[in-house]
Amino acid sequence: MNETIELVTFRLASGDAQSFVAANGMINDWLKRQPGFISRRLGQKPDGSWVDVLLWSSDQAAKTAGAKAMTELGDCPAMAMIAPEADMISHAPVALAIG
Repeated sequence: MNETIELVTFRLASGDAQSFVAANGMINDWLKRQPGFISRRLGQKPDGSWVDVLLWSSDQAAKTAGAKAMTELGDCPAMAMIAPEADMISHAPVALAIG
């Protein structure tokens, strides 16, 4: 299995949860156009931090999209709401998948 999970954790610098979720349209549209993109789940933890879980067809697809994301999405409203110092991105190969 070559699929890769991308896990991004962050906090917001501005805005509330509802406005942040609503501002994600540009990111969602961009992701759908990226080769190897499979799915995305975005959630807010009880401590206020956020978790963005993306599934990619391969590690290379995840890293290629990641390299383009900041230049192509840097001015989108949702990205502007994220505190830059809080970004934590990691990748892991899928070891087990159900559903």
